[in-house]
Amino acid sequence: MTSQTAVSTASTSAVTTPPLRLAVVVGSTREGRFGPTVARWFTERAALRDDMDVEVIDLADTPLPVQLTHRPGSEESKALEAVSPRLDAADAYAVITPEYNHSYPAALKNAIDWHYSQWRAKPVGFVSYGGISGGLRAVEHLRPVFAEVHAVTVRDSVSFHNAWDLFGPDGRLTAPEAPDAAATTMLDQLVWWGRALRSAREADPYGG
Repeated sequence: MTSQTAVSTASTSAVTTPPLRLAVVVGSTREGRFGPTVARWFTERAALRDDMDVEVIDLADTPLPVQLTHRPGSEESKALEAVSPRLDAADAYAVITPEYNHSYPAALKNAIDWHYSQWRAKPVGFVSYGGISGGLRAVEHLRPVFAEVHAVTVRDSVSFHNAWDLFGPDGRLTAPEAPDAAATTMLDQLVWWGRALRSAREADPYGG
């Protein structure tokens, strides 16, 4: 194969690769939460890319039942229909989480526990926020939880320490350079793992 042919083949492959479907899950449902500000910034960053399509799943807007059951009734099924198909359609996830008492919100754990096959063999990235720890303790607690449902968490994350001091009244970051760079790194990893795992699932459905 000549170098010109190789370049042409690589270019065609890049063009025909479908965008990664990224679900941004906003994990906080608390009144007065800061999560939507962080989610808005991250979603805008992700939407700038041409290698992914972004959808936001806000758990405050799509509340799920708190009592788990293997036989959901009509009300439970209606609530799940607003979330489950969207999680299932995603190739990758970015979880926006605060840190409550050294861990992550109950609503987020509830959403994870209501689902299983949706997470399997797909990558998960984290955007956390909080006080001095920046929500990193919540992220460390989430990693083994997602491992248990056979998801793959990417190494790099984005964290906002004392988050409310970093965003202006307009919801924009006052010093965006470092967070923007961190988001790019994490999104690059999500795209790599998302494409690799999507190809693997298509070639051989995951049965682990």
